[in-house]
Amino acid sequence: MAANRKGPSRRSANQEQQGQQDTFSATELLKEDHREVQAFFEEYENVEGDAEKETLALKICLALQVHAQIEEEIFYPEVRKAISKPELIDEAIVEHAAAKQLIAEIEAMEVGDSMGDAKVKVLGEQITHHVEEEEGELFPAVEAAGLDVNALGQRMSARKAELLKQLAEEGEIR
Repeated sequence: MAANRKGPSRRSANQEQQGQQDTFSATELLKEDHREVQAFFEEYENVEGDAEKETLALKICLALQVHAQIEEEIFYPEVRKAISKPELIDEAIVEHAAAKQLIAEIEAMEVGDSMGDAKVKVLGEQITHHVEEEEGELFPAVEAAGLDVNALGQRMSARKAELLKQLAEEGEIR
């Protein structure tokens, strides 16, 4: 699928309204990302045609890569210091590693690869599990820890905008 990286626009309405995210707390920003990618997975289930599936699969991969990067660079290090169960961060990082491997496989596939649907489905299942753990266990721990989630959200939003701008400049998003 890597051959078609400069396909149609992969920016979502959510990304177009990046300025609105500046007021999100860290957990609100991440939840918004979760909803966006869940919607992409649901859309994938209803898409027909190899080219359309490829475009959507790459959109999913891109959204997940940016999301994981802001979590790993900013959110997880701050949260690890604040919560009483740092093993939640360890589990999340391991889940990210598994997702990144599958993302790399999806991006490397050729259009129409017979394993494409299966890989996107399994990635969706992994992400659903990850989201359930983050929102059900990690985010409540963050709230209980008294972390300044608004300041953290501003940092994460700024980094996300920077990453999206960089990807646009590289031709990954238009």
